[in-house]
Amino acid sequence: MSAAGAGLRRHRPPRGSGKVAGADVLVRRALCAAAVLALAAFGSGCADAPPAVAPKPEVPAAWKLDPPWREGRPQDALPKGPWWQLFGDPQLDQLERQALEASPTLAAAGARLAQAQALLRGAAAGRYPQLALAARAARQRVSANRPLASYNGSNVATVQNDDTLALSVSYEVDLSGRVRQAVAGAAASVEQANADLENTRLVLSADLAAAYVNLRSLDTELDVLTRSIELQRRALAFVSERRALGAASGLEVAQQQALLDNTLTQVDVLARQRALFEDALATLSATPAPSFAVAPAPQRFTIPEVPLGLPSQMLERRPDVAAAERAMAVANAQIGAARAAFYPGIVLGASYGSESRELASLFDAPSIVWSLGVSAAQTLFDGGRIRASVDFARAGHDVAAANYRRTVLVAMQEVEDGITGLAALRRAAAQAGTAVDSARRVLTLATGRYEGGASTYLDVITAQQGLLASERQQAQLQGQAVLACVFLVKALGGSW
Repeated sequence: MSAAGAGLRRHRPPRGSGKVAGADVLVRRALCAAAVLALAAFGSGCADAPPAVAPKPEVPAAWKLDPPWREGRPQDALPKGPWWQLFGDPQLDQLERQALEASPTLAAAGARLAQAQALLRGAAAGRYPQLALAARAARQRVSANRPLASYNGSNVATVQNDDTLALSVSYEVDLSGRVRQAVAGAAASVEQANADLENTRLVLSADLAAAYVNLRSLDTELDVLTRSIELQRRALAFVSERRALGAASGLEVAQQQALLDNTLTQVDVLARQRALFEDALATLSATPAPSFAVAPAPQRFTIPEVPLGLPSQMLERRPDVAAAERAMAVANAQIGAARAAFYPGIVLGASYGSESRELASLFDAPSIVWSLGVSAAQTLFDGGRIRASVDFARAGHDVAAANYRRTVLVAMQEVEDGITGLAALRRAAAQAGTAVDSARRVLTLATGRYEGGASTYLDVITAQQGLLASERQQAQLQGQAVLACVFLVKALGGSW
């Protein structure tokens, strides 16, 4: 490491031609400092980061639409939330508001944004000079055995005061672009943290909506089972009466009792699943699970229409895609900051103050001291440390670019899955409703034939099982269709 500098300090000039010599020294130092600054300026143009160019992923012109889909015209300027109000459920709205206000996950994302903003302010402060005020008061004893300053004299042990008051200013000349790249990277970090906050909000609201839809779907299934249990108990009482009259066998009673017991078992299984989703809602809404409860309420959601737009528009709306792109900008700025270490560091400095052994004379004119100078430092050999830092930064940029491409591909996959899945589930749910109507007619016919003696009770049992299976399938498919709509809205980055 070598350093070059130029500076002046107030001193009492010697008599005679020493004044001219002092001026020559000043000129030489100024020329030396100018040469160092010129050399740094000449090389600083190579220290900037390479142009930040995001990779261009292959984006299809349109989605593979499946009826009843049609291409919409989304308006990106409109807010992306609260999208859950599309389902028209007041309790879901209340839970979403509570989650957005009190979620620790969202609070942590907001704190990370505040950290990034603080780092940006700290990096931007490097553009300005630093001003410092220093004061010192000391009493010290000087050794009598210290080396002689002059062979003509002798040392004497002395005790003296040293009072100092000084104002100093220093400024780093950013010829290498280190500060500029640090500010650019910090600004990109703020944008990335803001996108992460938006993505956390979107994921939180989607997870809560999914848990709520699952819970209400289970409520609908439990309602189906409850109605089936009432029907099966009436059928058991009817068969038991017929057996008492000698018109039915014990096998028929046992078959009906087995069907009832199996249905009761399914109630317990679904109740456990419902408790799990209820606990998940408690955690997502920042409420302790033991003190949280949602009253059962069978509900059939109305699936709203979601305009799709173009794939390129979707990429502009997704906060995770924006965060991945900003991560590339951060990595690109880090390359520039690493390359700046190849070039000299230039610091301008000045100080003004006073120093005296007597506090009473601290502000007298003879006690005034000042300095003005420039310093430069250039690394000559470091064993490849700076080059390794640059290579590390470039590899980090490659990682960010690969993550960006992966995020884009996953985003398009999620939207395409949502499009095809929701269309298929809508058709399946409609067909399931037709199947339920058919199963009810079958049960009515089977019951009539059994009462008329035209068939065995096994036909009634089979019809009851068919109706129960059809009604549960209808509830499950409708719930899955609503879930697919929730995930599609999430994949699109929010609603329009």
